[in-house]
Amino acid sequence: MALVVLAGALLPVTPVAAAVRPLRTSSHTVWLCRPGAASDPCASARTATSVGVNFAKAAFSTAVTSQAKKFDCFYVYPTVSAEPSLNSDLAIQKEETDIAIGQASQFSAVCNVWAPMYRQATKAALGDGEAFTSQVIATAYDSLLAAWKDYLAHDNHGHGVIFIGHSQGAAMLIRLLRSQVDPSAGLRKKLVSAIILGGNVQVAKGRDDGGSFRHIPTCASASETGCVIAYSTFPSEPGRDAVVGRPGQGVSIQSGQTARRGQQVACVNPANFSSGVGDLVPMYPTIVHLVRGVTTPWLAFPQLYTSQCLQQGGAAWLQVERILPPTRDFRPSVTSGGPMWGFHLDDMNLALGNLVLDVAYEEASYR
Repeated sequence: MALVVLAGALLPVTPVAAAVRPLRTSSHTVWLCRPGAASDPCASARTATSVGVNFAKAAFSTAVTSQAKKFDCFYVYPTVSAEPSLNSDLAIQKEETDIAIGQASQFSAVCNVWAPMYRQATKAALGDGEAFTSQVIATAYDSLLAAWKDYLAHDNHGHGVIFIGHSQGAAMLIRLLRSQVDPSAGLRKKLVSAIILGGNVQVAKGRDDGGSFRHIPTCASASETGCVIAYSTFPSEPGRDAVVGRPGQGVSIQSGQTARRGQQVACVNPANFSSGVGDLVPMYPTIVHLVRGVTTPWLAFPQLYTSQCLQQGGAAWLQVERILPPTRDFRPSVTSGGPMWGFHLDDMNLALGNLVLDVAYEEASYR
């Protein structure tokens, strides 16, 4: 039995293992992560060490008692492909493997993680300004849609589903949920939750729906299901040309959303599901932030950052701030990409400990 630290409390945890299912050979989907596969980055070791203010170290786990084998996570990775073409092929490269470990593997404590390769818009397309063209976007989405339909037809087996996506992956999930899940009462019943980060989910101002989705609201608590956790992290108000945090621009183009009157970008604080300040539980692979004396593959940094959903000047974002300045707390800091990007690259890992626990609580409430 291990312990998990959340907002100063110690909760008992019980490790769980992913289900092993027979592998089919007839599927045309290339699976980056697939339960039972011999080399599955989403099932890699997730043992973590908690590193405190004075570098005090302790064993750390995010896996509360869970029915992981009864739930599936469908993960869509962000823009990572280094291929020179505008759309990637379906060959698994180091970039996809690394991001799956860094963003999705901790969720294997609470679900069976499925992650298809899809023909995403590459970094080259992003650099050339082609990542937002209709043909490139359609190629990416069509390949993801085919993988979803394959999974649903052959591998779901009646399980509740948690959708997880970041950046371009979030934009693709907005399209998928809007076209496949939102209009279908049957598929909405399968929806445990959707974690859509850095993707500009939209809602009507002052409401939890009425934007990207008609029937799927944003989550108001960790016990609510059939809802969306969405945010983009910044140290201050996003710039006027920000890629995330403002409706109808940047990543919104990849999901086909426009800046309609009366719409705003959604923000759900994964630390407390309220408008108040919460404590984040950042988690990173040890290789990202080397700490002397740590031999586990993962690090956790509790009581390092707080988070709060803010709105100003037409933008909505998750404000992330250090609890103590670097002169008093020497643990590593995240670096902002400026007013255009904020902490976009760290959206997932800044709150990874919170998000895994959120999923476990949602599973416990799921009917």
